[in-house]
Amino acid sequence: MPHADVSLVPDSIKTKSEFWTHVHDQLEILMGGQRHWVSNLSNAASLIYSSLQAFPSNFGDGERSVNWCGFYLISSLFPLPRFTDDTSMDPKSQTHASTNMLLGPFSGRPACQWIEVSPRPRGVCGDAFVKRGDTKSEIVCPLILRKGGEDIVLGVLDLDCLAIGGFDVDDQVGLERIAALIIRSCDW
Repeated sequence: MPHADVSLVPDSIKTKSEFWTHVHDQLEILMGGQRHWVSNLSNAASLIYSSLQAFPSNFGDGERSVNWCGFYLISSLFPLPRFTDDTSMDPKSQTHASTNMLLGPFSGRPACQWIEVSPRPRGVCGDAFVKRGDTKSEIVCPLILRKGGEDIVLGVLDLDCLAIGGFDVDDQVGLERIAALIIRSCDW
């Protein structure tokens, strides 16, 4: 069974392209045999975050570090409450607002509980300003399930960096490949 060693980055990995291929392959092993999205997204956030910290030539834990990695997901993916201490709340009457993405599994500092996506999305820059003040750059990759000719947006994979211009096209390509792996490895 895979464990924490999957986040180690071998010294032989020098480029971002090699790095993202390595992270993809490690994540594929880590998610093997598990299809529950909560477990897989938890491990994905932890693996990506820890691996980035272990890749000092491009990120590391200094001024170029990624300070947050996680997921925001459409609210309908989350279960309705079954038990509560709030006696005024009837769990059967609760619904999730379809206008929000809720905070999912992540690694890093605490973050916004939700992001409003309708009627007017706040946007990546506004969101970065509101939720994490040290962040100087951000990359967001949509999680899109293609089912029966229809695209279903499930949420986003979101990474924040302390450096201005911290992400580039190699990061985009690598993260899009990881997002596709996550989509096909989970039961939603």
